Amino acid sequence: MIEVSSASDIGCVRTSNEDSYGVFAPAVYVVADGLGGHAAGEVASRMVVAAVRAVAQAGGVIDAAALQHAVLCANQQVLDASADNSSYEGMGSTATVLHIDEETGMACYAHVGDSRLYLLRNGTLRQVSRDHSYVEELVARGELSEAEAQHHPRKNLLLRAVGIEEVLDVDSAAFPVEAGDRLLLATDGLTNMVSDEMLTELLGGGFAGVAERMVAHARAAGGRDNITAIAVAYEPS
Repeated sequence: MIEVSSASDIGCVRTSNEDSYGVFAPAVYVVADGLGGHAAGEVASRMVVAAVRAVAQAGGVIDAAALQHAVLCANQQVLDASADNSSYEGMGSTATVLHIDEETGMACYAHVGDSRLYLLRNGTLRQVSRDHSYVEELVARGELSEAEAQHHPRKNLLLRAVGIEEVLDVDSAAFPVEAGDRLLLATDGLTNMVSDEMLTELLGGGFAGVAERMVAHARAAGGRDNITAIAVAYEPS
């Protein structure tokens, strides 16, 4: 059995919500954080969600390659829209997509940008996805600590995003899920505002309404960006 809690909020500063998200049968989830401003970011993030919906509803095999294909399709659609409409020039989006196959007990994902996929297992929260950002590269090279990265002035500079370049490298992988696992897909409006410790506490507690509680914590911390969360609780049937 899979339970889902989802929520999205404009936050306390922004004038529009450029995040988009989707929850589709069979157990396909996506969050997308639009880039570009002037509502163009919202257009790009909606294209990501629409491309994932198309794959979910196509009736074919849903695996890491299929999710990756959905993100690549969205990339081309955003590029085409930007070329056709000058007001969309420079728009883009993150994309974090998850599918859980209840029959096999396997999860797969595809990911670009700095939205995140987390796994909470036995009380330990682990970031499954890797941020495609300038500061993450500095951390990986040992030039910056995780604590320093949190407050770096170029924290939001992305190295990869949907709709920015013709050739897009999309991360994808599969992993087994276990009874009691909880997963979280979130835009950086949540993860920049709420600590991993608090996310662990929230995700590991009562599940009903957990996404709304995460949003409330992000807003209470300042809500400097749009906030989107999809929490998933997995129990084998």
